[in-house]
Amino acid sequence: MNSALIRGLGLGVLVVSLDQAAKLWALSVLFHPPRRVEILPVLDFVPVWNRGVSFGLLSNTSAWGPWALSGFAVVVCIFMAVWLARARTWPLVWGLGAVIGGAVGNVVDRVLYGAVVDFIDVHYGGWHWPAFNIADSAITLGVGLLLLDAFGIGTRRRETEGGQVNDG
Repeated sequence: MNSALIRGLGLGVLVVSLDQAAKLWALSVLFHPPRRVEILPVLDFVPVWNRGVSFGLLSNTSAWGPWALSGFAVVVCIFMAVWLARARTWPLVWGLGAVIGGAVGNVVDRVLYGAVVDFIDVHYGGWHWPAFNIADSAITLGVGLLLLDAFGIGTRRRETEGGQVNDG
């Protein structure tokens, strides 16, 4: 196994582990009985079952919904793992690892519970960001790293005068 694949999948395993531990804590403390825990004036922990994807998009209550979303996520993770095996830059390796770990963390929830456990609520005044979890955060940070890589930020790649990419 190559170094990029080991590092990226290692990060993915770490993300899944932290995500599932946090969700087990949330299920035991926040969901039974359901309650809100204020952490900071702009941050609460709240119990939310997300039956869709990010921010509740594609939410449904059908029996096949979690399986369809999980199947799609697994297929995407397989393609990302192939991409990861070919990765050469640190933002790409860590970004793919974070996205894969976050996606797998949410697939585990869909398989176990039929929905994703969300519990982090960021708010200001009357405005609330949709509740999320550690897996969602890893996916968001991972996509940010993929964008950095795509634009050559944080890597040694840069354009030369002739329009060629220089990895020097």
